[in-house]
Amino acid sequence: MIGDLGARDATELASRVASGEVSATELLDAALRAVSERNPALNAVVLINEDAARKSITQGLPRGPFRGVPFLLKDLGCEAVDFPSHNGSRLLKNTTYSQDSAIFDRMRATGVVTFGRTTSPESGIGAVTEAAVYGGPTRNPWNTDHTSGGSSGGAGAAVAAGIVAFAHGSDGGGSVRIPASSCGLFGFKPTRARLPDGPFSGEGWAGMSIDGFLTRSVRDTATMLDACQGPDLGAPYAAPALTQGHAAAISRPPKRLRVALCDTTFTGEAIDPEVAQVVRQTGHLLESLGHSVEPGRPNQADVNEMMRAWTDIVAVGTALGLESDLDGRAPTAAQVEGVSRSALAHAKTLSPTRYLQAVGQIHRFGRQMAQYFSDGPDILLSATLAEPPAKVGRFHHDRDDYVNYRIGPNGIFAYSPFCAVFNASGQPAASVPLGFSKSGLPIGIHLAAPYGADETLISLCAELELAAPWAHRRPNMQHRGGQSI
Repeated sequence: MIGDLGARDATELASRVASGEVSATELLDAALRAVSERNPALNAVVLINEDAARKSITQGLPRGPFRGVPFLLKDLGCEAVDFPSHNGSRLLKNTTYSQDSAIFDRMRATGVVTFGRTTSPESGIGAVTEAAVYGGPTRNPWNTDHTSGGSSGGAGAAVAAGIVAFAHGSDGGGSVRIPASSCGLFGFKPTRARLPDGPFSGEGWAGMSIDGFLTRSVRDTATMLDACQGPDLGAPYAAPALTQGHAAAISRPPKRLRVALCDTTFTGEAIDPEVAQVVRQTGHLLESLGHSVEPGRPNQADVNEMMRAWTDIVAVGTALGLESDLDGRAPTAAQVEGVSRSALAHAKTLSPTRYLQAVGQIHRFGRQMAQYFSDGPDILLSATLAEPPAKVGRFHHDRDDYVNYRIGPNGIFAYSPFCAVFNASGQPAASVPLGFSKSGLPIGIHLAAPYGADETLISLCAELELAAPWAHRRPNMQHRGGQSI
């Protein structure tokens, strides 16, 4: 009756609960069984609170659009009284909260049954999820030799493996879109401040970080965005108002759009040939749908200056997140991972004015990107990652070279040169699962739109989903020897 949760999206599961075909308790039982069967190979789901999940069902779930559907929170942010957090860090292990965050309140109001958290890297600063606090790396269901991405890597692995139909994530430099690309899922980063960040913070990483979701369908993301969008009380700023909402936007195709196709990095460097080919194939698909596609990239925008500013802002954010628990003590290797200790050390080298200078630089970059879209395309098409998902261990955190790790020649930015651009500019961006490597690893395609044009972007994503469906593609959970788990 229930079968594999990963074979259905959350919208369908909720409809089955509403019809009485299946109960919320039966779905929770199925999700917990899937954790028991699949999580040992992946190390994606942690901090399970089954009692809280069953209590929420017994007390009566809100009659929202996802009533009765099992759900997982990322183990970073998304503060919730019933769900303590490690925040990816041994130093912050078992952090408890005195109240629920606004984003958790809004997700809970959809009727989801939250039962645990998913792994994330310490401080959320990596494109992989290999935090020591979880006892090992999080692995990709498509091939466990490879990473599921980061920093919402646990969420990506859990959804791709069919443990849950969708999960919460967050994105400060691609942390929803990178796992989406790595795991063959849909990931959408809204316009800056589209979702609430309070009451625990006014903004994350100078406004570059925002919550999001890892889903198998565009409609699940659209419905959850509609349920959660809008500023919380006292928010310092808000995104431009929506015209109709995300769910209404995907009910019809967008107008025919001007698309700039970039099959290199935004600074002109070559990317993996297999990935570049999927970018070009997507361009042909968009042309077949009536959109105008021309080569292009935002070469008047100073991407390198932006990425250095991003790196300094995130170092300061890492220091802010860890130093209160250090209470003036130097971090030890038993408390804080190497790359985070290096980020703390880098933050201490910055002058008192550097943080505000860096914020000014990302704002200037946002204006450069706004001018590019004003003068040219409606959509910028590229890869999500410059290559297929990396092998586990390549971007491990046991190192002391934070700046090189982020922006060095073989660092995270070379591997993921597209995503952080739109965290800095604040524009909406999405990763759509439209390709595979010859070795069977997912390849995500990245689409970005002007600031505030979330509805246009998600409508285009839905049109692509209809034209090139992906939900039927499922990992066979291969382990390192290539055999099925």
